[in-house]
Amino acid sequence: MPSQEELFDAVDALLEGELRLPSPAERARLREAAGVTQARLAAALKSTPQTVKNWENGRSEPRPPRLQAYLRLLDGWAERYPALAASESAPAPVPVPAPVLEAFAGPVEQPTEPAGHAMATIIAAPDPVVKAPLEAVRPRATSRRLAGKAAGQPTVDPRFPHGPLAVLDGDGSAYGVDGIVLDCPAANIPELVEWTLKESGLGAPRLNRNGKDSDPLIVLTAAAAVRLGLPELLEGHEQRRSLRLEDDHPVCKQLAKAKWKLTQRGFGPWARVYRPAQAGQRQCVQLAILSWDALDARAWPGVADMEPADIARVLGTYAARVITPRGSTATSGLELMTALRPPTRAVKNETTGAWESAYNPGSLGTELMDPAPPEAPQEHPVAQGWSGGFLDEEAYQWVRDPQLLSDEECLRPYAIGLDLNTAFLAAAARLVVGLSAPDHFHAPKFNKKIPGSWLVDLSGIELDPRLPSPFTPSGQRPTGPAWYQTHTLAYAQELGFDVAPIEAFLRRETGAYLDPWHDRLKTAYMDTLADLGVTAELDDRQFLAAMEQHKQVDPGMAAVLAAIKATVKGGVGKLRERPQGRHYRDGERWPALERPTWRPDIRAAVISKARVNMHRKMANTAKATGQYPLGVLSDCVVYASSGPSPLDFLPYTTSGKPLPGAFRLGTTPGLAKVEGIQEMAWAVDLMEKGLNPARHIKGGDAVTDEGE
Repeated sequence: MPSQEELFDAVDALLEGELRLPSPAERARLREAAGVTQARLAAALKSTPQTVKNWENGRSEPRPPRLQAYLRLLDGWAERYPALAASESAPAPVPVPAPVLEAFAGPVEQPTEPAGHAMATIIAAPDPVVKAPLEAVRPRATSRRLAGKAAGQPTVDPRFPHGPLAVLDGDGSAYGVDGIVLDCPAANIPELVEWTLKESGLGAPRLNRNGKDSDPLIVLTAAAAVRLGLPELLEGHEQRRSLRLEDDHPVCKQLAKAKWKLTQRGFGPWARVYRPAQAGQRQCVQLAILSWDALDARAWPGVADMEPADIARVLGTYAARVITPRGSTATSGLELMTALRPPTRAVKNETTGAWESAYNPGSLGTELMDPAPPEAPQEHPVAQGWSGGFLDEEAYQWVRDPQLLSDEECLRPYAIGLDLNTAFLAAAARLVVGLSAPDHFHAPKFNKKIPGSWLVDLSGIELDPRLPSPFTPSGQRPTGPAWYQTHTLAYAQELGFDVAPIEAFLRRETGAYLDPWHDRLKTAYMDTLADLGVTAELDDRQFLAAMEQHKQVDPGMAAVLAAIKATVKGGVGKLRERPQGRHYRDGERWPALERPTWRPDIRAAVISKARVNMHRKMANTAKATGQYPLGVLSDCVVYASSGPSPLDFLPYTTSGKPLPGAFRLGTTPGLAKVEGIQEMAWAVDLMEKGLNPARHIKGGDAVTDEGE
């Protein structure tokens, strides 16, 4: 507790004098007239902006020794800025410095929305002109901007003036978006959480009117973590995803004492600190600890080693275009689905007139839904005792038999790998999936419009062996009856073959659940590519030249692009997240099963459509040019080429335009870019060893789905 003399010395820098404590409204008027922010006054009185706000709205009163110091200050301000009588004309306004205006012009607190109340109802009501009372003005953390950093676009939602997140360094500087820097006085994690929720002005508005605002994110550098009582490194577990503080760690005890809770994942690299919502008001802060590998280098290349301001720029761009990070990119991809398709919405009870929570059409709802036995992984409870086979809709891993290479192909000097831009995202466009539980049918008639899993014998279909089979991830011809997703069988029909299901698990309620997810991520991907100089207006030669050096244009935006791609793959992978840990036993439930978004059938639909899309392009290319792939790995395909550019083998029309239906270059999801270029002899050597050139053509190992 500061002494009275210390407080007097502090306020003497502002004023001298003495007077009785005025009314709360007058206290606020005097401070505003003096051009002093709540934060500056709080600093002088060794208090907090929230406490000053409480004094000015009458919720609390100062106590000695702050009481005497506050009286002394208000006395002097009252002499300098006397209240006007009703008949007096107002003098010219006192000029207020711009930084003070910026720090004070806080947003009006929005009234707490009734539980489940739809935003549309509020918007539909006529808006009376209301002047916000002073007590409705939110305190704001002291802020400044980095020199040379241009301010971004004005914040759309005034409730979150400082953006979605901040990167906290060891000196208490919290670096936000658009170059802003906040001063964070917190000395421990509970104080950090309180500051974030009450004073920082951080957060982001909901992505859907029926959803929830994004919780603010605080990213801790190693220095900040140590300053707040956390270990710089977290060790002692066999898997990175299981890293967490022990429950008896002092930080965990501090949080418990302050009545804060942690999710079941505990205090790990991504820690969510919350209190149960009251009156519909969320109290939750997301923390990410950089030195605990919160930002996986595979998804966020180079970001953890950047300066705090640059980290804030990268994560802030991702938050604006995708979602405020909630964990790994896989977790964020899954959370984005729910944020864009909230499970519930508010409806008005016609009998009582009260607002109630109800199912939101087009979403996955809140009920847990077991998959059909063939759709589940073999360790799932519903698969125990099931002997009818399992769905095997996975991405391609196929290499052509080297004996089927022609002499002309072997003599070509180059092997070129083409990678399809976010192939899973392209497959998600206008993809109809099941929204209800599966029903079991025997000998149903195939209908390509009904999502589900079908048992069909496609072993009698013979295709060109220089192409992979479209029906299996290995590319090998089926050997008997097997389970297939709807899109795989629809493609068999497209190729002219009869489809006669033996049995099926189908869903009656359907919808394009992933459409908004696809649209947001597609826009994010193309906007970020454009920031790197790769735009849709470029012709093929310009596109190839821009792609060769786009990562060097802006490493920060290149990292955002990598994170967006990882969000797509990881989000799809999370739909079928498998059990983790060596202690798991088949037949037991695991945590991922307790969320409605655990939907392996939707993942199968996305991958089936992506694989079919790849085969269709390969077949059309072969028909137009007589060229066949050397190998395929997921969204990468390798061809022999007479020159060092894909322009040397891709099919074009006589007018010079890309041939419709075949591979073509471009920025849009589903179009192609160069994955790598090697000598043809290198590819042949790999193929003769039974290895896939598509896996190695970039010079490194391929990455599988995150979240699997």
